[in-house]
This record gives sequence, C-alpha cells and structure tokens, in this order.
Amino acid sequence: MIQKNFIKLYEESFARNFDLPALSDYTGDISYTYGEMARQIARLHLIYEVAGVKKGDKVAVFGKNSSNWCVGFMSIITYGGVAVPVLSDFKPADAHTIINHSDSVMLLVDNQTMQGLSEAEMQEVKTILSLDNWGILSSTPDPALKKAYENLDELFYKKFTKGFGPEQVKYPEVKNSEVVEINYTSGTTGFSKGVVLSANSLAGNVDFAMRSIELNPGEKMLALLPLAHCYGCAFDYLFPMAVGVHVTILGKLPATPVIIKAFSEVRPHLILFVPIFFEKIYKKKLLPILQKVSVKVLTKIPGIKGLIYGKMRKSLIETFGGRFREAVLGGAALGADVEDFLTRIKFPFTIGYGMTECGPLMSYEGFATTRKGSSGKILDIMELKIDSDLPYELPGEILVKGENLMEGYYKNEEATKVTIDEEGWLHTGDLGITDEDGFIYIKGRSKSMLLGPSGQNIYPEEIESKLGNLPYISEAVVLMNSNHKLEALIFPDPDQVKADQVESELETKMEENRKEYNDQAAAYQTLLKIHIHEAEFEKTPKRSIKRFLYKLED
Repeated sequence: MIQKNFIKLYEESFARNFDLPALSDYTGDISYTYGEMARQIARLHLIYEVAGVKKGDKVAVFGKNSSNWCVGFMSIITYGGVAVPVLSDFKPADAHTIINHSDSVMLLVDNQTMQGLSEAEMQEVKTILSLDNWGILSSTPDPALKKAYENLDELFYKKFTKGFGPEQVKYPEVKNSEVVEINYTSGTTGFSKGVVLSANSLAGNVDFAMRSIELNPGEKMLALLPLAHCYGCAFDYLFPMAVGVHVTILGKLPATPVIIKAFSEVRPHLILFVPIFFEKIYKKKLLPILQKVSVKVLTKIPGIKGLIYGKMRKSLIETFGGRFREAVLGGAALGADVEDFLTRIKFPFTIGYGMTECGPLMSYEGFATTRKGSSGKILDIMELKIDSDLPYELPGEILVKGENLMEGYYKNEEATKVTIDEEGWLHTGDLGITDEDGFIYIKGRSKSMLLGPSGQNIYPEEIESKLGNLPYISEAVVLMNSNHKLEALIFPDPDQVKADQVESELETKMEENRKEYNDQAAAYQTLLKIHIHEAEFEKTPKRSIKRFLYKLED
C-alpha cells in the first residue's frame, strides 16, 4: 500500500498553497486559487449531504474540459464518493449506458451537454448539477435540496463560523484501499468496461510523478488531454494539484495554431501530450527545412550540423513556450523518424507507457536517462514480466503487477479474470521486450486500439459492430490513415446485395451508410471513407479477422 494517503495529498496541498492560483480556463473568465477551489468544494459537499449522497456513492461527471470539471471531480473524491468521468465526445446514448451501468446517483454536467440527455433514461440519478454555475438542473428537484441551494450562503457561514481559511480544509477519511474512481474505457454497451481504481492506484501514480518529475509550487502547466481520460486526469490535473501548480485548461482541443498560441502565452514548465501533435509539427514545420538540398549538404559537415540542429532545437522549444523542462509523450507510439530526429537535435522529450487499468502509468524515465526506442522503465512500484523464453530478445506479451493495478472491471468478473491472471499479472495485450534495467521496448500492439487526434482511445471493434448493422455490410475493418482519420474496409453482404439488385449502386449505398453512421458517432469516431473490399476477410481459427493483413492504400 502506498504510504501517502491520496486524499490527504490534496487536503495538505490546498491548505499549503491556499493563496496560489490553481485553475484557469484558457477561453473564459473562470479561475480559482487553491483557497477558492477548496471553498467551492466545501459548498458542494453541503449540497451532496442534503442530496443524500453517501460515502461510496457514484457521481458521474460529463462535460468538456474546464476548471469547473476539475473542481467537480475533486469535490466527489474528497467527499468520499466515487467519480465516474464520461468523455465529453460520447453521444447521449453511450453516456446513458455508462451512467446507468455505474449506478451513479448524481450527475455533474454542463448545460449544453445536458440538452442532449434524458432524465428518464438515467435510472438511478436523483440530482443533476450544472458544471457551468453549480445550479440545479434536475427538472423536479427535491424540495429540501432546492431550499438548501437557495440558502447555501447561510448554510456555509453557519458551518464555517470563523471564516474559511487553510485550517478549514479538512476532508473525511478515505483509505487508500477504497475505490475513488470508475473510468470507462469505452462508451458502447457491448465493449464498455468500467475500470475500478482505488485511491492507492491514483496515489501510486501521483506519488511516483512527484518523486520523478520536477514541478514546483506556482509553476504552470497547460492541460491539453481529455480530463475524463485517465492519462489527462492523473497528469494534467491530479499530479499538479498535489504540488501547487497553476493549470490552465485549454478546453476542447482546437486547431494547431491555437494550441501553439496557448503554449506561447502560458509557457508551461512541463508538457504532457500525445505523439501525433509532435509528428504534425515535425512534418509541417521541420521536415521541409531538412529536405532542402542546401540543408542536406550542411548537415553533413560536423561543426555546421551542430549549429543547424541547435537552431532547430531552440526554435522548437520556443514553439512550446520556451521554459519547459521536459515533454512527456504517451498514449501511442511515436514515429521512428520523428523520434530519431528529436533525439538528434537533443530536444528534451521522453516517452511513457500506460493504460487505464493502471491508473494509467506503467513505465517512464526522464529524457536525460531514457533510452532510444524505449517507452521508459517500469515504475519502481510495479513488476514487469515479458511472456517470452528470451525476454531480452524475443517479443512476448507485456505483463505487469503492482501498487497501481486496478481492482477489476465494474460488474464484469469474466473480463477481469481474462485481464488479470491468478498470479495477479495484468495482461496488457501489447508485445515487447525488456532489458536488464527494466526498460520496455514495445514491438507491436496485439490490441487494435487506435489513438484519436486529441488522445481519445478508439476501439475499431465498436465501429465495426455498428457498421455491421447497416444495410449491405457483412464485415468491416476500421483503420487509421496517415492523417489520423478513420476509414473502413467493408465486405458487402452478397445475399442482401443480390436480393435487392443494388450491385451497381453499392458505392452510393456505402456513402449513405457512412453518413448515417457519422450522424450518431462521436466526432473522433467518424469515418472519412468507406472502401469496398471484394473478398471476405481472412480470419483466425477463432473467426477473428486478421486485421494486421489489411492496410489503406496511400
């Protein structure tokens, strides 16, 4: 068990950093000092108490990235509740599924998102609060709750008669062994798994980060990743909040120029992001320079090469604000050519590895001591095993166990047993090798998960399942093109096509299917194209499609 109590980390940090800035919305006028955040949390706790929320109850948080999202999440876990984040891109039907499956009794949601939801379809939810202004959104609120909300200032002053200062930041005891979050890996019923995370799992991640990555009170970060995703929540929010850092929330991920502008204005001391963004910068900004004949010639001259690389490194560092110590990339592999270039110019970056089931970090090493081609070193609170006779040479499945391992999948013992074996090893589904120092080298992903442009997990099976329910589609394989857009290969249903005599109209029918699917899909799950594949897809003995055989044509 991690020695540091997870909730105490924040009780102590909020009191210690009471007057420092904590959260700001990049677009908008909402901001909090640590003291103001603690004060709002205390007010929400009064509402939860009147609303009948008990310790261990589940409370869903559904909305775009914002300072209020962060305050809402923290208010749940410091009350003794279990937070259930819902990705803002999920469609209402998927959100309803998660909220119901998790047994959530309360929902925190922004007003715009609420417009697409149905109270009648959220079976256990008794109270709905606004993430915009903390107002009550329930159509028929409990009279006692309504009265308490109207007299909240009076209730607050009655409880805190001596005012609200650092000494008033006190939270109920939550042991590290207790569950504090259920993070759903997906939004569709057939594939949805609620990862049950204890306070110990999150404490393990935050404590490791505090020991391994330099951040100091009053320094700055720019939160770019989805906060409802484990990676973003743990390292764009929970880690810096335990330190006393000022986090600026970018909100919905905009176009690249806006992100670059935000970097130049915030000037963060640490960058956490996905590889795709760095690949775009490399391909659009740096590669054209490297491909110039004059530059190719000059980079072959030892002294001149160093000057050119130094200038590129300085330019790239300035692009991201100019004062960060390190850029930590995770969520997907970084292209080998991009990694090679960043290494050559000595850009301060490193690559980590994790998954939601570990809350999420499994391996990391700082850029000064990491090894090229690796995804860092297994955490010192975890154990690593490669399921291979020669783990230093022959790839095998990456297995891990340790302090930050999940408790299991919520109400899904079968899936839990498949993922965590009897000896306690988590089967990642990823293939790799290691070295004598515990560095992990990922050689292939046996799982088919894709990473969206903003860090979202995309599970092709979900989309393929939905496509299979549309007219004239027998089978489908969803792939990501070089521009990180999704496209699908489909094998038509020959019997249905023949029966309806639509052979000559098949392209048109597939375009109709694409539009119909996109109308119901989250933005990051939409399809750019559907291609017709003339033959049935090759399969394993278990009838799984051998998706590694299929690629998109350039």
